Amino acid sequence: MRRVGFVQFCPSRSDVAANIRTIQALLAGVQADLLVLPELANSGYLYSSPRELASFSEPDDGSGPFLSALRELAQAMGGVIVSGFSERTEQGLYNSAAAIAEDGVIQVYRKAHLFFNEKDLFLPGNTGFPVFDYRGMRLGMMICFDWFFPEAARTLALRGAQLICHPANLVLPYCQTAMVTRSLENAVFSITTNRYGTETLGESSLTFTGASQILNPRGARLAQAPESGDWVQVVEINPAEADDKQITTRNHRFADRRPDLYNR
Repeated sequence: MRRVGFVQFCPSRSDVAANIRTIQALLAGVQADLLVLPELANSGYLYSSPRELASFSEPDDGSGPFLSALRELAQAMGGVIVSGFSERTEQGLYNSAAAIAEDGVIQVYRKAHLFFNEKDLFLPGNTGFPVFDYRGMRLGMMICFDWFFPEAARTLALRGAQLICHPANLVLPYCQTAMVTRSLENAVFSITTNRYGTETLGESSLTFTGASQILNPRGARLAQAPESGDWVQVVEINPAEADDKQITTRNHRFADRRPDLYNR
């Protein structure tokens, strides 16, 4: 059995230090094998240009202030933290997620499907959809709008992921319901960690939907946060439940697929 959960909060735009302090306060005394934080938890969401956002971004090697702080928190809680962050590279910025434990960064994923004006800030992700092992769990990552493309979750499941970590900054009203289908059709656990609150930049304003959740391989909700407010939730799961891909005694989620008919 493994203890897994989410940390819902409202990241402050352009104040990495404040976001670190918020996360530290929320995780005080929490023990878990895995916790998932929201998308862009270091920087907040709305920015006018990559140049403005770059000041609140950092490399993926764990040397920056945000990932360094998460490494210390992961050590204190005794597990791995998956968090969205704005990643700075020589080529430009990526909307990324890092899995970080006491020994440092384990895996980085770069968002494949950029939503709306994210296309003005970030490069399209180029990591594909990696799956990695941690304490007997096979974990994959996708970010926010990736949920809209069933190929993302299906690719992770086909590569053996038992649990999909899904940092998000959701503004559309569909995801929490749609992820029930993503978990069910792939027989995987999923943790969608959303932010809440309203963020404003000039005439632009976005309100995020909260309601972070944990789903089991049958699409049942094991936990859900309210639409607003800081919320930390940890549940106990058996990751091996996700290894059973049978639908009926004669139907299998993967063996019954017909890739020969799916080509365009």
